[in-house]
Parts: sequence; C-alpha cells; structure tokens
Amino acid sequence: MPPLLRAAPGGLAFVDIETNGGPAQLESITEIGIVQVDEDGVREWSTLVRPASGIPDYIQRLTGIDNDMVADAPRFAEIADEVFDRLDGRLFIAHNARFDHGHLRAAFRRAGLDIRPQVLCTVKLSRRLFPEHRHHGLDHLITRHGLVVSDRHRALGDATLLWQFWQKIHDRFAPGHIEQQVRELIGHPSLPPHLDAEQLAGLPDAPGVYLFYGERDGQASLPLYVGKSTRLRSRVLSHFAADHQSDRELSLSQQVRRIDWIETAGEIGALLKEAELIKQLQPTHNRLLRRNRDLCTWRLATDIVGDWRLELLHAVDLDFGRHDDLFGLFRSRREAINRLRALARDHALCPPLLGLEKHTAGARCFDFQLKRCRGACNGGEAPAAHGLRLIEALHGLRLESWSWTGPIGLREGATLHVVDGWRYLGSAREEGELADVLERGRPTFDMDIYKILVKAVKHLPVVPLPAPKAPA
Repeated sequence: MPPLLRAAPGGLAFVDIETNGGPAQLESITEIGIVQVDEDGVREWSTLVRPASGIPDYIQRLTGIDNDMVADAPRFAEIADEVFDRLDGRLFIAHNARFDHGHLRAAFRRAGLDIRPQVLCTVKLSRRLFPEHRHHGLDHLITRHGLVVSDRHRALGDATLLWQFWQKIHDRFAPGHIEQQVRELIGHPSLPPHLDAEQLAGLPDAPGVYLFYGERDGQASLPLYVGKSTRLRSRVLSHFAADHQSDRELSLSQQVRRIDWIETAGEIGALLKEAELIKQLQPTHNRLLRRNRDLCTWRLATDIVGDWRLELLHAVDLDFGRHDDLFGLFRSRREAINRLRALARDHALCPPLLGLEKHTAGARCFDFQLKRCRGACNGGEAPAAHGLRLIEALHGLRLESWSWTGPIGLREGATLHVVDGWRYLGSAREEGELADVLERGRPTFDMDIYKILVKAVKHLPVVPLPAPKAPA
C-alpha cells in the first residue's frame, strides 16, 4: 500500500457521487461511494440515495441507476451521520472535487451538519504530475495508466479508480514529490494572527473536546466556543481554513487567543464533556446546547373517575428518570403547548379535554364544529376511546424510563461514564476517581445529556454500580 501523507494524518477518502443532474441546492444525490484508506487498511462503502426528484432518462442510461433502484433508498438525512463519520478528519479526494464536495457539503448543511475536510482534486493533481498531457478526465486516466474498470459511472466503481490512480502515481514518483504537490494543492490552514502556533504543537488527532478563548480584560480567558471531535487536531485546524462560509465563522477565527483541549476515551465521552462544558462556561458562539431552565414535559395520568388527563411538569420539579408516564422534552411552555395542539389536530383529539381550551361541560367544542374532533367533549365519543387515541398519539414522545435501581457505568475504553437517572455524574478511570464521582450527587436533569445517554446505553457496555453511601 502506498505510504500515507503527513498532510492527512487521519487517512484518505476517495469519493465519488452520482446525481440526477440537479443542482447542489436540491436533493440531487443518487449514490455515494467511498474508499477509506488509513493505517488499518482499505475499506469500501457505498449506498444508493433517494433524491427529491426523478432521474432523467439520459442519466439513467449513463449511470445505470433508475428510479426503481432508489425508490426505497434512504434520504441523505438518514445516512448523514454515517457519511460524516467516514469522511471526517480524512483528506477528501475526488475527480473534479468541487462537484462532489459541493453536493455533499450542501447535503450535510440541509441535515444540520457542517463538514470541512481538506479537499484534493485528482484532475488538478494529474495536471501537476503529468503536465505534458492535455486531457485529464477520468476516462483519459483509465487509458493512460491502465486502470482496471469494474463499474464505470457508478459511485464506488469510480472511487475505486481514483484509489488505483493513487497507487499508480506512487509507483512512478517519490512519495516526497507527491506530498509536496498535494500540500500545494490543498493549501495550509492559516492561523489567526493573535494565536501562537506553539499552542497547537501537542494537539492530538484523538477524541476529545476543544475550547477557544478570546480576550477579556487583557487576558485570554473569555470562552468563545466549545466543540468536540473524534480527531481533535484535524477539527481544530479546519476552523482556520481560508474558505469561511459565514461572517460568524470568520469572526470566531479572528477572536481566538488561546486553545485548550481535553482528550476523552471516545465519542460518547466527547459528547458528554462538550454538553457539560457549554452549560458551565456559556461560550458566546455556542447556541444549541445552552442551559435551558424552562425544560418541561407532559405527564399522562388518570383522574378520580378514570379519565385520562395531561399535566405540564417542569424538570426542576421532577425526577425524570424514575417515571414511565412522561412524554416529550420541551424548552418552554409555549413549545410544549404548540406540540400538543399539533397532535390534537393530527389525531382528531378534543382540545378542551386536553386542557388546551376552556369548555362548558356537555357542549360541543369549536374543533367538533370544524370536524376536527370526534365528539368526546359532548358524549359523541366514549372517554375510553378518546384516551386510547391520546395514548397512541403520544407514543412517539414517550421518554425512556431509568431501568436500573441505582447508578451505572458506561464503559468506553478504560473509562467509566457514571450515570444515574439519565444524569451524567462524571467519568472515572480508577477506583478512587469512581468513589469521588459517586459522592458528587446528582445534577439537575439536562435534555441534551439525556439524548446522548439514551443512545449510549444501547452501544456501550453497562456496569451496575453501588449506590453512594448516605452521609452519616
């Protein structure tokens, strides 16, 4: 296998996509193929993608991908996380890379993700290495270098051709010469003028959290931004790429005076530490994970005559993990009520019986007159039937109850993430650290931590832990 580049410590990703011919602003991707190359070897991956519109006949003839083939394929948003993980931290290599990278980056943005890989175009690389040739299209490279075609105009087939081309040029040129050409083509991230490059000397390409600080009272102590990555160095350097896409990103890079980082055992540890630090430090450029003191949920209970009723409870008044009758997490009372109104409308539930409107007993509600209520308000529908439909409507919002009698540890590498009642107490590597974490007490319930932990318990080994001793 050709040597990896020092300019790409995270490895290489040879990428090709197929589209229905539409622009990047629309959901046009029909197939993605990726060949990952790193110290662990070579891995191939591909998937069909369902676009927002049909595939024209001429595209079907070119690629062999027709509308029937993508009818049951996932939308890009459904596979965005997996594609992100396969590309994140790697050198993105594609033929006419601006096309592939542009479509994928636009698709990631629609899915709420932002990826900033270093990008290498093999057309430009071929021109650098073989200036005597006029044409550098993929078909020309196939003929010129004797590349073996397996599935031309299919994403993985074309991505494999790029990997073959990469091996061919390493047979012909010294690795140092190729490294120099690649560095010149992908450029180097230019650090902000007030940031000392020495600060990055020890930054590892490992999982963890990074912290950007700006100037406050003459000191680099103002928290600007907290982020996480499975490859810290690559992610931090990507912030300082020359192609800032927004004034906010440019402003952040210009304000940075100091960078700190904390290594974690893996991705879950990074996610937990990121959420914890954002709420603790309140960085000026973080928005999504800021603390929310109005967190609330709907609780479903029965009254004295057995009718179902809903009550809105706030997180500060409730031990979330100990109940199995809670539905939805909402950042405000307004958000909770609006969601309940939407459920009432979609499932023909009676708004007065849900507590959304005042109502005279036995009278028809306004929604009944609009044929959006089945008459539970005036006896036209049995209360039990209305209650069952309410339970069905709420099913997708049901919160996970805590299944353990006490705290647990989620093992990630050599680290235990200590959790109790969906609250993150801390992480420990040694027995002494574990005892300290268990004695800290349980913090308030946090929605972002809850979402991380609900996924984590499905993937990480669970270790039951002893309950902390009560103070004497």
